Amino acid sequence: DERLWKGVLEGKTIGTDVTVIFYATEETGVGPKWHVHPYDEIFIVRTGRALFTIGETRTEATAGDILLGPANIPHKYTNLGPGLLEATDIHVSDRWIQTDLDDPELEPAD
Repeated sequence: DERLWKGVLEGKTIGTDVTVIFYATEETGVGPKWHVHPYDEIFIVRTGRALFTIGETRTEATAGDILLGPANIPHKYTNLGPGLLEATDIHVSDRWIQTDLDDPELEPAD
């Protein structure tokens, strides 16, 4: 969708130690999968509702909410809908470093 503001700006391209990801989806139940970073990540919900899982903590967040994903703590979030979810994810690193993990809430594939 052309009206969705999304993409990645790695800090190393402009000489700063912060990487910013602009995330957007209109699909309910969709979002970044279970993963971890070796640095802190700050989430800003710009539009919509999301369910964040950060470590063992689950939080429903709405437009204007700000959450912290501490370094080395697995996390994910999904669009609760209805409608558009937009988030700005600030990575405290000059580059995007991510390790995808098996989600403990999902059944393992056979």
